Amino acid sequence: MAEETEAEETEGEEDAEGEGAPKKSKKKMLLFIVLPAVIVLLAAVAGGLMFMGGDKEPEVVLDEHGEPIQTAEHGAATEHADAHDPLFYQMPDILVNISGEEEGEQLVLQIKMQLEVPDEDTIHKLDTLLPRVVDHYQAFLRELRVEDIKGSAGNYRLRLELLRRVNLAVQPAHVNDVLIEKLLVN
Repeated sequence: MAEETEAEETEGEEDAEGEGAPKKSKKKMLLFIVLPAVIVLLAAVAGGLMFMGGDKEPEVVLDEHGEPIQTAEHGAATEHADAHDPLFYQMPDILVNISGEEEGEQLVLQIKMQLEVPDEDTIHKLDTLLPRVVDHYQAFLRELRVEDIKGSAGNYRLRLELLRRVNLAVQPAHVNDVLIEKLLVN
């Protein structure tokens, strides 16, 4: 059987040589010659445009609140003319039971925090919606385990989740950050 397949292969080669060498397809030529040349040309044009010098107009960069900041020629940010000190909203202390590391162990979590807000309107909004915010926080905190808040990574995830929940509760107002003053597990 192996001899038959070898014989067929040699006959196929002889037929191909007898008819002349097969012409290279235009698609292969396009794929292997023209396409890489086009890609190199486009990369050269993009690189040239990137490094070309232009007018040295000051860039307008937005800060984290969406306010424009003028940058100097060398890229150093200048101070914003109407920059203001951040405002903080003191949240009431929250005490909740959480699950311990051992089966059935109940621990108490005490958390004291402040919320960084952009303006006075957000403080008034927080005053009126404080019960909703505390409810969102308590529902989340009761589901925590001690392992969830251990270490710096746990603290970071906790802050992110608290920030997300307060922003959901006070929409369309916005809270910039959650600052944890005290986190105690007994």
